Amino acid sequence: MKSIAQRFRLRTLTSLVSLALASQLAWAVDPFTIQDIRVEGLQRVEPGTVFASLPVRVGDTYNDDKGAAAIRALFGLGLFTDVRLDVTGDVLVVVVQERPTVASVEFAGNKEFSNEILQGSLRDAGLAAGRAYDRALIDRAEQEIKRQYINRSLYGAEVVSTVTPMERNQVRLTFNITEGRPARIKDIDIIGNRAFSTSSLKDLFSLNSGNWMSWYTKSDQYSRAKLNADLEALRSHYLARGYLDFKIDSTQVAMSPDKESITLTINVSEGDRFVVSSVKLDGNYLDKDDEFKSLVAIQAGEPYNADQVAATTKAFSDHFSNYGFAFANVEAVPEVDRANDRVAITLRSEPGRRAYVRRINLQGNTRTRDEVIRREFRQYESSWYDGEKIKLSRDRVDRLGYFTELSVSTSEVPAAPDQVDLNVEIKEKPTGNISLGAGYSTAEKLSFTFGLAQENVFGSGNRLDLQLNTGKYNRTAVISTTNPYFTSNGVSRTVDLYYRTQKPYQDQGGNYTLVTMGAGLKFGVPVTELDTIYLGMNAESTHIKTGTNIPASYLAYAEKFGYTSSAFPFTLGWSRDSRDSALVPNSGRYQRLMGELGVLGDARYAKASYQYQQYIPLSKQHTLAFNGELGWGKGLNGRPFPVFKSFYSGGLGSVRGYDQGTLGPRDVTGAFIGGTRKFTLNSEFIMPFPGTGTDRTLRLFGFVDVGALYGDGQAITSDGLRYSAGVGFSWISPLGPLRFAIAEPLRKRPGDRIQRLQFQIGTSF
Repeated sequence: MKSIAQRFRLRTLTSLVSLALASQLAWAVDPFTIQDIRVEGLQRVEPGTVFASLPVRVGDTYNDDKGAAAIRALFGLGLFTDVRLDVTGDVLVVVVQERPTVASVEFAGNKEFSNEILQGSLRDAGLAAGRAYDRALIDRAEQEIKRQYINRSLYGAEVVSTVTPMERNQVRLTFNITEGRPARIKDIDIIGNRAFSTSSLKDLFSLNSGNWMSWYTKSDQYSRAKLNADLEALRSHYLARGYLDFKIDSTQVAMSPDKESITLTINVSEGDRFVVSSVKLDGNYLDKDDEFKSLVAIQAGEPYNADQVAATTKAFSDHFSNYGFAFANVEAVPEVDRANDRVAITLRSEPGRRAYVRRINLQGNTRTRDEVIRREFRQYESSWYDGEKIKLSRDRVDRLGYFTELSVSTSEVPAAPDQVDLNVEIKEKPTGNISLGAGYSTAEKLSFTFGLAQENVFGSGNRLDLQLNTGKYNRTAVISTTNPYFTSNGVSRTVDLYYRTQKPYQDQGGNYTLVTMGAGLKFGVPVTELDTIYLGMNAESTHIKTGTNIPASYLAYAEKFGYTSSAFPFTLGWSRDSRDSALVPNSGRYQRLMGELGVLGDARYAKASYQYQQYIPLSKQHTLAFNGELGWGKGLNGRPFPVFKSFYSGGLGSVRGYDQGTLGPRDVTGAFIGGTRKFTLNSEFIMPFPGTGTDRTLRLFGFVDVGALYGDGQAITSDGLRYSAGVGFSWISPLGPLRFAIAEPLRKRPGDRIQRLQFQIGTSF
């Protein structure tokens, strides 16, 4: 017994066996006072980690219970595959075998996902290079990879892991993936519908059984998230048309044995159609009942419309917030008369207490300075809560373009029922980028672009741009910097340096050019939330570089006024932008008026242009758009209007169907020399591209264009008008907005240059 008391060895192969042995062999060791503790078998784990986890210390009395507790504690760390305790005299020896660590995680056979994406998902699941190897974790990793593929409708994906031992107690993990083919939706069936045809209801869905554009939209690939969105669209469709009792009874997703086709079956109960019998207000409306009544979108005598009810309650809440009542309680209470299929709506409101904004808290801006965000807020601290100003503030911060996510929430202040805090949570995005690209247009042919931009220099909100564009006829180099808050009240300042070469007349292979170098200073003064006035001045020099086939008008101007002209034009402008989007607008208006006055230097002239755009939403997917442009120019002090300041018309951006820049006056050589008075009107009917559903980045449009260009002193008559009509599509491509048009000129005159097929990357409207 004495030898047993002096030397005791307890081995464990697994934690459960170890604990069982520890409890069953407790009689084998007599209690003793620990004089020393040694740890053996460590390779990467720090000894301090083991000592900190042991429930015994030097000087403690060791017994079987403490030994079992020590084993449990060490296994609980998850760092060891084997733990045993040796007792030599009065020394406790802890012998451990460390778990292998993962040296690398590799993938084979994956095409749908990159290695980086898969590694990121496994890292979130707890598996990555450098971490301890755990077989249970490997099983969980396999399931996580399968889940990623299921989200892409690859239900037949198989994952097999391979563990390869390596030196220094490490392993290499390889996940061999067989992706299979994505499961396609074979059919969608709706059962129980009587009021609407199945085909019309299926048109509401983003999911379908496939069409010729499914390769792009993936609309025939099943997704639970997309199905939930489609079911909500179906529910909204019925509730907006009076079917108050509509419900979706069940949804079945049936998959074929080969996991490559899916059939969706949706069972619905329509119920009866209800008509609104009356709408009345109940509660406290701040003695402004007439104002709130004007916000009611629900119409008595019309079918019940859930969208109108939701819009009315939201309008009431927003209107209460404009008076400082941040937590107004507004609800629409229906009184249903099922015997007569009638429903009476009572709008009940309780504004609560008027609230003040105590503090505006910013979270997530690690780079952008607080002042850059706060200066965009129109809701101020210690002022009444104003919902309209908060929304405006949020939109202004969002328009900075520095953030991928932005939310503004309201929280009550403890023990202060009349105060609230605004919590602004943001997620920043990289605001600096270097871009290299190439483009092709029917006018410019092949061109290359290089851009270096930083929208938020050092988090200050300032912008710095460097742009280089090359083309066959137009080349540009621009350096520009903008300080949007040059003054504390929001006056912006822009400094430009530019170098341009142009060949306005692009025919007959001439090699003459117009070379313009200059610098500009411009200030933007905001006068309202939507309106800005611009004031500026440029200093520029234009050189007419002669060559073959130079237009006679250019040569005549150069011989009379010099081949190099200096100018110091003043600029004055105004813009107003209420569009809902700059790239794919569906509603709103844009106006821009710019004037240029050259009274100093060699070139003396006045020039003005006005642009008006209007977008009228016909539905969520269909838009009617108009674009009108006017241009006017005149020479001053007895001098003609400078030929290098002329307007041009024809082609994309003006009247499609005619060759770029070929409308208007010509000189004696037949060259198109531009004009001093310009008129353009474009109208478009924009619709989704067939098969793309609600995707707004790819759209189809039909158009009618009208335009004319007149020279100085030329009579403005209808003979100068040109018309065209056609179809095209627009695509927000990686290189920028692309527009492709096929146009048929409707009014042609002798000498007109026709170009029915035109496209360009980066053009507008």
